[in-house]
Amino acid sequence: MERDEFLSKLGIGILAVCAGCGIASCGSKSDAPAPTSGGTGPAKGSGNVFTADLNTELTTVGSSKTSNGVILVRLAAGNTASSFTAVQVACTHEGTPIGYNNGQGIFICPLHGSQFSKTGAVLMGPAAAALQQYTVSIQGTTLTVVA
Repeated sequence: MERDEFLSKLGIGILAVCAGCGIASCGSKSDAPAPTSGGTGPAKGSGNVFTADLNTELTTVGSSKTSNGVILVRLAAGNTASSFTAVQVACTHEGTPIGYNNGQGIFICPLHGSQFSKTGAVLMGPAAAALQQYTVSIQGTTLTVVA
């Protein structure tokens, strides 16, 4: 094998290995959500985030609605503010959208398993910061999430 041929094949091999590394990795800085320290939803004091019509939405315990960076969950029957919770939807570890597990009564991040209470407090890491919690108010059958 000639020197030029060897160097050419070596270069192609290295390129293939490097390309494979990027594909096989969990993610790179360009495609992974940016880590957060909380507050990735609407800023406190910014006003109404969204509304829900309780005649047609969130009619069962455990149902949820996500909008504007916030997840709203019905925790109990009845149309009182205490029957709901609203927290930022982005996990404070890497920004992945969280979900609510009604059976366990907690929010869980599907990426690395962080768990949060109904109020957003960290129950299990790797997340270290709590989720931002929002105020829920109800007038008639209209629920409003307020930042």
